Amino acid sequence: MDRVETRLRKAIAILEAAGIPFAIVGGNAVRIWVAQVDPGAVRATNDVDVLIRPEDLQSAIAIMERNGYRYRHSAGLDMFLEGEDDSPRAAIHVILANRPVRQDDFEPNPDVEPNQVGDGIRTLPLERLVRMKLNSYRLKDRVHLIDMIQVGLIDATWITRFPAPLADRLQSLIENPNQ
Repeated sequence: MDRVETRLRKAIAILEAAGIPFAIVGGNAVRIWVAQVDPGAVRATNDVDVLIRPEDLQSAIAIMERNGYRYRHSAGLDMFLEGEDDSPRAAIHVILANRPVRQDDFEPNPDVEPNQVGDGIRTLPLERLVRMKLNSYRLKDRVHLIDMIQVGLIDATWITRFPAPLADRLQSLIENPNQ
């Protein structure tokens, strides 16, 4: 966990110093939101997910490489690795803003702005993060959503905020959190 936190803080410092707009998403963003309600409900994560605009990707690659990271594009993913033996599972993963991750995504990822700061980390406002998780809806996204439901960050009143199928996904998780 300490290694992930160090990697996260270092990446943030590099991107902020370079003036590259970004937002931390994924498990670290969920951790920030959940910790505000129940620090004991926080889950560990192995990677860092950073949302960056496509037009800023080349600048991000250049600045990260100048700071000792290796850029790698593999299996459709952009990432930064620290050491020669680092696993892609523990990398800094780049998520492109305003673009879908998969062709069958309901909608593209949100933009990096507006953003909020929690624990000194720039992340998305809660509703945008929830929407992103509902859109991706992989197992880990569902677990993150259930964590947010269980600590009371989101509830049934949120269902009307989203179009189908996102609303249907949220309703299913609220009604059947153990599915």
